Amino acid sequence: MSAQDDYDKLTKEEREARDAADRKREAEEQGALPYKWSQVLGEADVVVPVPAGTRSRDLAVALKKKSLSVGLKGKEPIMGGDLFADIKLDDSTWTLEDQKEVHIHLEKVNKQQWWPHILTHHPKIDTTKIQPENSKLSDLDGETRGMVEKMMFDNQQKQMGKPTSDEMKKMEALRKFQEAHPELDFSNAKMS
Repeated sequence: MSAQDDYDKLTKEEREARDAADRKREAEEQGALPYKWSQVLGEADVVVPVPAGTRSRDLAVALKKKSLSVGLKGKEPIMGGDLFADIKLDDSTWTLEDQKEVHIHLEKVNKQQWWPHILTHHPKIDTTKIQPENSKLSDLDGETRGMVEKMMFDNQQKQMGKPTSDEMKKMEALRKFQEAHPELDFSNAKMS
């Protein structure tokens, strides 16, 4: 039996307790890393603390399509290894902030994928629990906004056991056809 099957059998309270325990463990694992990171679907940002007073020339930063390494010249890297997925090198950057933090901006090649971790050998987060920041519908262009609103409406309708917008259109078309042809018997008609 998979962990997901076990999870599905839990009560709401048990799920919330397990989620809280998982979040706590994740937070501890992520907090133990020598860097902090965050992401949105298309990009990830990493902040690596370095000794106060560090200058750019003291740094050894290697930003590659599939790997990342940050450290001080002549010393073991503070962090280094294979990235979870490919990045767009031309759009990825690093800067030294206040001579104490290296800020790395990673532009993901796959902009529709949450990363469970930055470096593949580090602990993962559960990407299924990510709550994306709500982008406002008003930020979307007209066509995309219409599509999203329709999907949201259809999803709500399904959850309430009501017809989706497409099913409503079919029912309305059938109703109009019936009105136009009262002589036909539709009592055994099936909608498909």
